[in-house]
Amino acid sequence: MTAPARPTSTERTERKEARGHEATAVVRDAARHAEPHPGATPRTGDAGNPDHVAELAAGQDVVVNATRPVRGSEGDHPAVVEALLAGLTRTPGVRLLVIGGAGSLTVPGTRGTPAIDDPRHVPEAWRHIAAASNTQYEARRTANTAVDRTYFSPAALLEPGTRTGRSRLGKDEPLVAPDGTSSLSMEDAATALLNETEHPEHHRSRFTAGY
Repeated sequence: MTAPARPTSTERTERKEARGHEATAVVRDAARHAEPHPGATPRTGDAGNPDHVAELAAGQDVVVNATRPVRGSEGDHPAVVEALLAGLTRTPGVRLLVIGGAGSLTVPGTRGTPAIDDPRHVPEAWRHIAAASNTQYEARRTANTAVDRTYFSPAALLEPGTRTGRSRLGKDEPLVAPDGTSSLSMEDAATALLNETEHPEHHRSRFTAGY
């Protein structure tokens, strides 16, 4: 993959044209995704199976993990990361970018309170998936492997919206707007992920994005 020039805007404004990447979209059940994006090559496979990971990652530049366990299967979250790392040890040079959660971020001004323990960022109804994402983050952070991996903790509220090009980047604290909210549209999250893919800045570390 030949990366285009780095965006010059400090807001990393998204270009209107396509970026020209070749993407492979992997799902476990093709029947549930009968109409894949026309710009992606559809494949089937299991992210929790290191053999599948190694086979499907061969020839790729970056593997983006966007899996999410159903309620009651939260233990799958760290197991999938471990399987991805195990599979990618067989494909040297392929990076792993994990889309995780905000629960492990540290709330600013609280002397170390994790976002999962602050109901302003993680309501009780979200704690089950936030806890699963925290174990996912630890599995990625502590893995004893040479695989270059990055963890993306988007803002606490991540939902469909519009691509504004105005998101900010951070490291280990949620980015909070003047009204006290931590939010990000999925469209701007995708932009942040593409920017990190094209111009890696967070090797073996974590970053966040928000307004």
